[in-house]
Amino acid sequence: MKDVTPLTEGWSLSHDGASLDAAVPGCVHTDLLAAGIIPDPYIGLNEHEVAWVGRRSWTYTRELHPAETAQQAHECTDLVFDGLDTSAHVHVAGETLGRTRNMHRSYRFDVTGRTGELRAEFASAYDEATAVRESTGTRPNAYPEPFQYIRKMACSFGWDWGPTVVTAGMWRPVRLEHWSTARIARVRPLVTVEGTTGRVELHVEVERTRQGAGRPLVAHASVAGATARATIDGDRGVLVLDVPDVALWWPRGYGEQPLYDLALTIFDESVPDRALDTWERRVGFRTVELDRGADAHGTGFTFVVNGVRVFVRGVNWIPDDVLPSRISPERYRTRLRQAAEANIDLVRVWGGGLYEDDAFYDTCDELGLMVWQDFLFACSAYPEEQPLRGEVEAEARENVVRLMPHPSLVLWNGNNENLWGFRDWDWEPELAGDSWGEGYYLGLLPRVVAELDPTRPYTAGSPWSGSWDHHPNDPDHGTHHSWEVWNRQDYTEYRANVPRFVAEFGWQAPPAMATLRRALPGETLAPDSPGMLHHQKAGDGNGKLNRGVARHFDLPEGDFDRWHYLTQVVQARAVATGIEHWRAHWPRCAGTVVWQLNDCWPVSSWSAVDGDGRLKPLHHELRRVYADRLLTLQPDGEESSGPVLALVNQSAEPWTTAVALRLMRADGSLAARTRLELTAAPRTVLRVPVPQDVVPATGSAEEYLAADAEGLRALHFAVRDREFAYPEPRFGISVETVTGDRDTVDVVVTAQTLVRDLLLQADRIAPDARADCGLVTLLPGERTRIRVYGAAGAGANTVRAALFCVQPA
Repeated sequence: MKDVTPLTEGWSLSHDGASLDAAVPGCVHTDLLAAGIIPDPYIGLNEHEVAWVGRRSWTYTRELHPAETAQQAHECTDLVFDGLDTSAHVHVAGETLGRTRNMHRSYRFDVTGRTGELRAEFASAYDEATAVRESTGTRPNAYPEPFQYIRKMACSFGWDWGPTVVTAGMWRPVRLEHWSTARIARVRPLVTVEGTTGRVELHVEVERTRQGAGRPLVAHASVAGATARATIDGDRGVLVLDVPDVALWWPRGYGEQPLYDLALTIFDESVPDRALDTWERRVGFRTVELDRGADAHGTGFTFVVNGVRVFVRGVNWIPDDVLPSRISPERYRTRLRQAAEANIDLVRVWGGGLYEDDAFYDTCDELGLMVWQDFLFACSAYPEEQPLRGEVEAEARENVVRLMPHPSLVLWNGNNENLWGFRDWDWEPELAGDSWGEGYYLGLLPRVVAELDPTRPYTAGSPWSGSWDHHPNDPDHGTHHSWEVWNRQDYTEYRANVPRFVAEFGWQAPPAMATLRRALPGETLAPDSPGMLHHQKAGDGNGKLNRGVARHFDLPEGDFDRWHYLTQVVQARAVATGIEHWRAHWPRCAGTVVWQLNDCWPVSSWSAVDGDGRLKPLHHELRRVYADRLLTLQPDGEESSGPVLALVNQSAEPWTTAVALRLMRADGSLAARTRLELTAAPRTVLRVPVPQDVVPATGSAEEYLAADAEGLRALHFAVRDREFAYPEPRFGISVETVTGDRDTVDVVVTAQTLVRDLLLQADRIAPDARADCGLVTLLPGERTRIRVYGAAGAGANTVRAALFCVQPA
């Protein structure tokens, strides 16, 4: 049987003669932090203080002892690196084993019988990128850093939401594998289902020792009670397992997520009772198709899972830490549970980051979160010459095979925004015929997917219209990125069109107040204070935030708390406006993927969960607008020149409900009311014009429309907030300790007037406190109960100081 020796101990990190203890897995920055040599790059302006780290070379060393590599029990010992970041030479006892230049691959070296100093010498990623650029020539880039010349996590060079922290080191586990006769080198499980019968077709590749050459091997596989056996005479074999009566794996909200243990063992045929090597994964049975057919509106982009057409309720995922070795399985689970709790059903792993650890995909399998996986290209023209081309293919082949067992994985995507960039970002004249990545996205990558993983669809990029016959970001064809609104317009402009699939859109807001206080200690916070500006990486980010607020509210001057609240309100409203509009146009629009779920450090960004893991109001708003049943009022539509009421029913059951419609006056009095008995069929949208007697007069600053059904509420105002005659908000509060839980309180708010977008910022009560809801609008006489966890001893005055709502202009 193969034995494994983890190499986690005994490492040292050195540079220019200085040496310190090193943790593996880890990176240079985490070791320097642990030794107290550098400050935390996420605090204050410290990012500048650590910039030198990424521009130097570093060396990791440890001893390989005779007991670790001797041939006493096994014929071969391999040194295996699951991840080396990035450009490295590996030596044992002064002899070079090989060089690496790809963070996204694993590496294996034969060290049988070798002893002495194991040495991994890492060049600066800047030096490697510069050398490649000199070989391939310069290519255009949306950012000033040279990430397209090195196969490394692009956002470690900074992004419009991330710091520049250029890492190096052994970021994934290192081990010795001791084996004899043969080992399992690669397994490709093609998992399919037809009717109620599942099939697993296992394509197995083995590596043999010199002594094991020519010896017959036996492979045995099992899943869900089905077994298969095959003889492997060379280095490849195929086993087929048919599994009757399988339960289907479904995205969350559509069914359960049954997973089956799949196991493979190889034996020497002459010693059938002694396993040589094993391989185990969990698989799920489901079908996935991508309907890209033409119709009256253009070219669709609809996911079909187990024959059911799905409106995707998605988010984009970035690496959860710029120092990715710190992302633990527990951290993945926490962040992905936060996604599931917001009724999200798809996570897009964005192309400037990583092929994440298996723990990420395992958790998505369990939670029913579909995964859209980008190949790792983003916002740049990429050379297609060597040495990059060979690395790209090797990286793609390894990661397609590694990830294909996961039922959550539903799409391979060639790149992020590079096809769009070629057409719209003035790359074409600068390239003057040079390669830029098209050969990867339209040639190499689809061939790799078709060869290795034909069970899943592939798309060349995001956005991508499906053909150069249409503009790459044409909203009527394929996937669309909607960034014009955030960059230049009011969020109500999301209603101006109906893309077939919105793969990116978003709106910024700062992180929670407790996150800011931790990240910017001692700073007098202001939108333009030094730390706030440093932790805002988007071009004109604060200008766009301020303009977004000023279109709807008076921009606060000298009141940071109010500015902080209003920016978070606008973020939540902006994203909700887009999602409600696009969901109300299902099936023409077949999905939205919000930019972005998470942050990699404390920063003003588009995220729903900030860099310290605290939920912004946007997270709670996603839970509302991504629910199976959504009630929304759209300002106008094809059915009417006035407001349209839409019942969005993504559930499998009909939605029959009574909708109460009230025309309310700003002073709290009722002007008119009516009631509609409505039914929305399963997986459909019902759109009906609002009766004219409850519609606010055009341009009215004194009236608004409220629609209520089964605890759901939609509002329609005829003017923007700054023009509406809001009363001075009045409400009472009481604080009740929850029986049996002294750390949890219920905050009961009773409105005497209209209270718009009430928000309890629980982290103002205590840094670890959290509320169970976000923005709430109360009509006069209404009451809401907000549960706050981690708020032991909080009194009414403390709670009131943490409550915000819309104020009259």
